[in-house]
Amino acid sequence: MDGVLVVDKPRGKTSHDVVQIVRKKLGSRAVGHAGTLDPMATGVLVMAIGEGTKLVPYLTAAEKEYETRIALGETTETLDADGSQKTRAPIAEDGRARLEAALDVERARRSQIPPDFSAIHVQGQRAHELARKGEAVELAPRDVSVTALSLTNVTSDPPSVTLRAAVSKGYYVRSLARDLAATLGTVAHLTLLRRLRSGPFSIDEAVEVDDPSLASRLLPVTSAAIRSLPSVTLSEEQARDAGHGKTVYFTSIDVRGACAWLDVRKNLVAIGHVDDAGVGRVSRGFNVTK
Repeated sequence: MDGVLVVDKPRGKTSHDVVQIVRKKLGSRAVGHAGTLDPMATGVLVMAIGEGTKLVPYLTAAEKEYETRIALGETTETLDADGSQKTRAPIAEDGRARLEAALDVERARRSQIPPDFSAIHVQGQRAHELARKGEAVELAPRDVSVTALSLTNVTSDPPSVTLRAAVSKGYYVRSLARDLAATLGTVAHLTLLRRLRSGPFSIDEAVEVDDPSLASRLLPVTSAAIRSLPSVTLSEEQARDAGHGKTVYFTSIDVRGACAWLDVRKNLVAIGHVDDAGVGRVSRGFNVTK
């Protein structure tokens, strides 16, 4: 069984939990996901099955969009509602007036320090494992980008803001809460986090993990690839070469970088990389039909 499945992850489940559920329901060990969601978070989790797992590096690189509600004046050790250790700080009286300026700071952000409670490896251990043991965690800033960040609601009792954000791979919304609050002179944590989109895959097409029609909702590998990457159709000779991992030469196409290579029957042959001279090299080969 091969394909890509867009799941609506339920609250309280880890991404690994969802992988295990999908493995059992589809009867396949070859299951992966494209971008971890915290247990508190819900929404789009793109699952890859069989040959579809070869697409994961390209699926994880995609921009993601979130809806989040941030409670101001109180934080937790995990920066979300699942944390148990609560710390409070006052909120400035002019906080509302300063909010747009603080959002502008986040819109311009190009570097972000991940939360201590994250899955990033530090000296052979996950950062969250060290943090739970009370050990100091020092994480290096990561390059990130923010395509859009909009304010959709503000409440005063309790004080909170609801935001919608489109961000790059590697961006942590929990860090957004921390940094936005710091600019406002207070602390904060997430009380809601919902992924609305991962690359071209949206919440509108997501299926619940307990849906009995799960298998029938699989997207073909070829369809998922051409939704995620530019595509080019190879000649029969080029397709044969690509199928054997050989270099493929392009003379009259505009596509460059990573792209999906299709045969004349529109089946995915490979994900390849085409350089500026039109020299294409296979990154991952596929054995799928539409």
